[in-house]
Parts: sequence; C-alpha cells; structure tokens
Amino acid sequence: MTPDVNLAQLRALVAVADTGGFSAAADELGISQSAVSHAVAALERTLGAPVLWRGTPCRPTPLGDQVLPHARTAVASAAAVRAIATRHSGGPTGTVRLAAPTTVCQALLPGLLKDWRAAYPQVTVRVFEGEDDELATWLEAGTVDAAVLVDAGPLPPGAVSLGADSMHALLRRDHPLAGQPTVHVAELEDDDFLLSEGGCERHIREAYRRAGTRFTPRHRIRDLNSLIGMVHAGVGVSVMPALALTMLPADCVLVPIRPAVHRTLSLTGPTGRPWSPAVGSLLAGMAPGVTVGAAAGVPSGQGAGTGPGAGSGTGAGSGTGVAVGA
Repeated sequence: MTPDVNLAQLRALVAVADTGGFSAAADELGISQSAVSHAVAALERTLGAPVLWRGTPCRPTPLGDQVLPHARTAVASAAAVRAIATRHSGGPTGTVRLAAPTTVCQALLPGLLKDWRAAYPQVTVRVFEGEDDELATWLEAGTVDAAVLVDAGPLPPGAVSLGADSMHALLRRDHPLAGQPTVHVAELEDDDFLLSEGGCERHIREAYRRAGTRFTPRHRIRDLNSLIGMVHAGVGVSVMPALALTMLPADCVLVPIRPAVHRTLSLTGPTGRPWSPAVGSLLAGMAPGVTVGAAAGVPSGQGAGTGPGAGSGTGAGSGTGVAVGA
C-alpha cells in the first residue's frame, strides 16, 4: 500500500523551495539537514518522481511547481489550526512572513515591528524585502503571509490603509532647485535622470505625462542605495517616494514634485485564502494614526530634510528573512 503524503514532507518541500537549499531549510525548520533530506526523499518516493532539482540553489521540478501551492496551503492551514488552539489559552502565537518594498522596510516597518513585539511577544515577524510589483504574487502564492502592497485593488476585510506616499525629487543639497518648496518635473531636464527600477517607474512616468514633458532617463538603476549614492556623488537627479528620506545622506534632500503624484500603501493578508490568526491579530491591533507621512518625517507639502546615513534602517535582502519577536 502506497504511504500517504504527510505534513512533515510538505513542510520540508516548502522550506527547501523558499530557502534554496537543504541546510537553510533545516535552519528554518529547526531540525537536522538529514531530517529534511529524508522528508523530501520520502515525498518523492510517494509521488513517484522528483519534486526538487538538486543544485545551488535547489529549484522545484515541474511536478514540484504543481505540488508547491497545495503544500503551502496545507502548511498554512496546519499553522492556523495550531494558532486557533493556542489562542484560547493566551494571545496569538506563531510566525508571520511579511513582505514590503525597500522604502517601507526602511522607514515604516521598524516602528511597527517594535509595537508588535511589545504587544504580541509570542508572534515572530520575519521581513522579506521585495519590489513593488512582485509582492502581491508572493502573497497570493503563499510565499508570505502578509504584505504591504502598492496601489492595490479591492482589499479583503481587515486590511489596513497606511496612507499615501508622495513622489519627491531627489537632489544634492547644493543643487539650485534644492531650496524650492516644490519642483516641476520639467525643471529636472537639465540634469541626467537616474531611474529606479524598484517599482516607482509608473508613478514617475505618470508625473511626466501629466506635465506634457518628455521623459528620458539617462541611467536605470535597480538598487535604491546605489541610486542614492550616485545622486550623492553628483551623477544626476531622481524622483522617489517620501519614505526614502530615512535612507538619505545628510547632503541630499527630497523636494515635492509637480504635478503631484503619489502611491498608496496597504497592509493586508491574502485574498484567496484565510488569514492566519497571527496576521489577523497584528492588523486588528494596529493603532490609529500609523501613516506614511509620520513615518517618513515629511510634513505634507514640505521639502524633506536630512536623514541618517545612506542605507540605514531595517530591511532584509530579497528572499532573506529577518526574525523579530519571540
């Protein structure tokens, strides 16, 4: 008689797929690497075919790709059942994997993580940094349990609006436009434009479209810290959201652009499956007044001042978790 697939096997598959290796999966699950290998091998014997390509990193096979969504659902459901059971004897417990854009990780999440750790000491929040356009996919695929989404469509009940994050010109403090209350995007044409590929390109193009000004970026930079460093070095100028303020060196400033363009930020669980009790508790317990503007330190309609050294703040490399909590 063919043995049944069990939860330990599915949990091992998900962990290896998410971390890219058996050793990292073992650390994630708190078990030995041998136990992870045995669990995956047992799953493959039951299914009759490999679910992972062994390599660096390990990747799902075509069969693994089909199994993974169901494995994630099973693992998440089991965690939710455990959380429901323990909730009757105390507060929420468990691990919440939270994805967010770079600027949100830098400016907004540190305060939220501190509040959550104080209010829910038995909940561990692991932060995953990603680009704006990939976060919703991670959330619906079950790679993460909650996410800060940019310009999201209809949201499920319980989602929390974090407000609007307005676009600003990033300039050196000695730039001729740095002292103005606002900058029209046409005024940036005399400088080389550095475009971030992290997700705000559509907002920048919208500002130029409204202004009737041709948009011709000179450089396309994927990493936001690299872009800030290039502006700091005098290579050119850029446009980025107000939340980037915490990443700036002292001799760079943010100035609101005209036409005004903003992105909206929302913290939510998935739309296609039930939320874990821990996610529901974190969002339900958020204090009113957690807003983008307050976190960025940029009063509405004002230019931004200085921030701490470039790259400061709390964030995780894409696909790398940072544990916060018990």
